[in-house]
Amino acid sequence: MRTNDEIIYLIKELTDKRGYSISELARRVDMAKSAVSRYFNGTREFPLNRVNEFAKVLGVTPEYILGIAQDNDISSIYNKLDTLRKKKVFEFAHQQLDEQNNILVFPSKTKNQVSVYGAVSAGNGEYLSDNKPELVDYDGEIPVHDFAVIVNGDSMEPTFADKQIIFVKKTSEVRNGQFVIADYDHQAYVKKFMRDENGCRLVSLNKKYNDMPINDEHELSIFGVVVL
Repeated sequence: MRTNDEIIYLIKELTDKRGYSISELARRVDMAKSAVSRYFNGTREFPLNRVNEFAKVLGVTPEYILGIAQDNDISSIYNKLDTLRKKKVFEFAHQQLDEQNNILVFPSKTKNQVSVYGAVSAGNGEYLSDNKPELVDYDGEIPVHDFAVIVNGDSMEPTFADKQIIFVKKTSEVRNGQFVIADYDHQAYVKKFMRDENGCRLVSLNKKYNDMPINDEHELSIFGVVVL
């Protein structure tokens, strides 16, 4: 059987694991907070006649708190472990108890955030933001990139949907068939770069808009290529 100090140490661990304060624990076992505090600070011994109430509130058996051996009981082994190993055993045992009681603990999901520098048009043209980027929640995998923009329009479907966030690597070197973010006559676009016997041009995938020829009649700057 555990000593008084061992019982109090275990009850403190169980209380912390449950996320209870001393006040909450006292309320749940129907005792005065001052009494529970005295048990915790060692000025009064734990009342063995109240072990059932503490065990019920803390989700364990009275025998476990007292360290009374039972068939297949691990208390004697647990008591021989160092503090770190006791913590691991306790966490695993608590998880098993929750599963037994059909308590499902869902991990919190932290959303990724992406710095978005304005919109690029899949149609008539947009203006990229020169100001501070906007932080936008993003659920998917974020690739290595230099900046991100939002597509405005549907002429690049099915590859890029309207309002989709796309990621861009800065470069001025473009290969035939790559998707580019370009400033064409002072407006920003996402288009496919094409070069063949008819010359160089920016094209929409579904032909909702005419090809945009690259020649001396138009001003063109390439910001980068789309990586996703």
